Amino acid sequence: MRAVLPVAVVLAISSAIGLSLSRAADDAEPKYTIKEVMKLAHKDGLMKKVASGDGTKEDAEKLLELYTALGENKPPKGDAADWKERTDALIQAAQDAVDGKEGAGAELQKAANCAACHKAHKPA
Repeated sequence: MRAVLPVAVVLAISSAIGLSLSRAADDAEPKYTIKEVMKLAHKDGLMKKVASGDGTKEDAEKLLELYTALGENKPPKGDAADWKERTDALIQAAQDAVDGKEGAGAELQKAANCAACHKAHKPA
């Protein structure tokens, strides 16, 4: 009976620590902010480089990483479901570029519709 109590205490503490770590992971900030993604992927020309076929596989992987982080951010305004749909399209197009799929460049350009996304989600 005496051995059961310390084991139960250790299990309870372990469960509490695991739960708090799990919540911390859920609340983790995306690796890049929306502003950082826009600068690196669009303003600095990475998306155009990959879409045109002039980028390397590493460029495509970086773009995928950026768009994945973009999708992990919350939209500053507008519908969250629309944000998810738009960012998922970017992520899929970037993944296709990484995989070297035919037509990935055109899909990237189509998914990266800046004006439509900014109209729906960029604050004034």
